[in-house]
Amino acid sequence: MIDQVMSGSIRIPAFQRGFVWDAERVAYLMDSIYKGYPFGAVILWRTKEQLKTERQLGPFELPVPDPDYPIDYVLDGQQRLTSIFGVFQTEVQAVDEASWTEVYFDFEASPDHQESQFAAIPADEVDPDRHFPIGTFFDVTAYRRATEGFSDERAKLIDSVQAVFKEATVPAQYIETDSRSKVAIVFERVNRMGVELDIFQLLSAWTWSEDFDLQNRFADLADELRPFGFEDVGEDTNLLLRCCAAIIAHDASPAALIGLNGTEVRTRFEEVVNGIRGAIDFLRRDLKVESLDNLPYATLLVPLSVFFAIPGNKAVKLNESQRKKVVSVVLAIVFLSPLFRWRLAQPQPRY
Repeated sequence: MIDQVMSGSIRIPAFQRGFVWDAERVAYLMDSIYKGYPFGAVILWRTKEQLKTERQLGPFELPVPDPDYPIDYVLDGQQRLTSIFGVFQTEVQAVDEASWTEVYFDFEASPDHQESQFAAIPADEVDPDRHFPIGTFFDVTAYRRATEGFSDERAKLIDSVQAVFKEATVPAQYIETDSRSKVAIVFERVNRMGVELDIFQLLSAWTWSEDFDLQNRFADLADELRPFGFEDVGEDTNLLLRCCAAIIAHDASPAALIGLNGTEVRTRFEEVVNGIRGAIDFLRRDLKVESLDNLPYATLLVPLSVFFAIPGNKAVKLNESQRKKVVSVVLAIVFLSPLFRWRLAQPQPRY
């Protein structure tokens, strides 16, 4: 596994979160491996095409992959894989803080089933007579230097610990597909009990190009809307994505979001922005809505954005009849909403 990471074939897609484990959790993983406890499989998505946006492997920059070989993107098990690589590899310099990689076997720890015999210890607290650096296990020279002067008993013990890690395997499951929808479904299911699927990150990975970053474009829109009280729209990526899918695909479902064509998102993005701008202008001007909180459903913005979406720098011009019809439809939805009816039923303050 370490060799695969070093070759660049194992990579982290942009829609994954970053590395979040602390030093104690990394040490407990080492203890689980040593004691033969199950520690979970890594799920890898094997594909021939490299994504435009990727993450580092924790604090490590990954080498460029060989274009003649497939790429394995990590869908599940990133924390475990990063921990194992960070502790045992000795060739790549971390570009960010990585004190958690310094894990030691504690000769004095009790070898019971519950307590860990491994710990991540700051350099100034390491006792050479008690703590052994397990990062030397796969480096012959460093291991020989670290074991110099050991008694036969201690050398035999640490050799047995090293042997466990040298023989350990990381269970791996592979999904080989070029279907983005299938990858999204797998990612959602394996993360259902943990972090929810971030469709925004997925779509960002699908649509990115050298001159187009969906996250930056939505951040710019949030800045533009902030003076008008609708900065919540620009920061609600799920709402923005629904508007995007509804305008481009006439379907705001999660399946439609995953299936959006990256090129079409890039070429029609101004149309999407025009639709959102037009919807907000209409709400402020014709319904005196000053923020997203004034709407019973934030998703009211979706059909309005479709209605006002237009290419170029033009804006949809409504005649009086059209304006009245749109206003009446929006008000009907507002009046029929459970939230609105609940508010009407509350005692009104007297002034």
